[in-house]
Amino acid sequence: MIEIAIANEQESLEVSESRLKDAIRAIFADAKITQATVSIAIVDDATMHDLNRRFLEHDYPTDVLSFVLEQSEAMLDGEIIVSADYALRSAHEYRWSADDELLLYVIHGALHLVGYDDQDAESKSEMQERERHYLGKFNITPPDMPRGRNELGANEQ
Repeated sequence: MIEIAIANEQESLEVSESRLKDAIRAIFADAKITQATVSIAIVDDATMHDLNRRFLEHDYPTDVLSFVLEQSEAMLDGEIIVSADYALRSAHEYRWSADDELLLYVIHGALHLVGYDDQDAESKSEMQERERHYLGKFNITPPDMPRGRNELGANEQ
């Protein structure tokens, strides 16, 4: 069973929680993960900045953080934290909806949880391909433009 809890701790963006849960379930199904507990926190930039500073020693807000809390062959326990403020800014810049941008962050975080990485060109390309694949399941085509992060998604893990 895949258990997903969402804590929406911001008021800037209306969020489709069912869409976020569907994305995680699809990613976990493809990764053959059948037992998992995932929490998603939707926060503002101030909270994200604090978390980024505390856990990664980066003194700036970011779009998404993901943490594997516990993992075994049979089970995964993880957390994904996304910034609604970051999504609102980026969506305007890339000319698509903030809801789609936030979904991208959750997809990116979930891909990290199941083992994808984006630390070198090859793994980054594979990550972007998977992001496009899962966005496509929602009939979403991301804007085709260069991004300061990693083309499609976040730069933090």
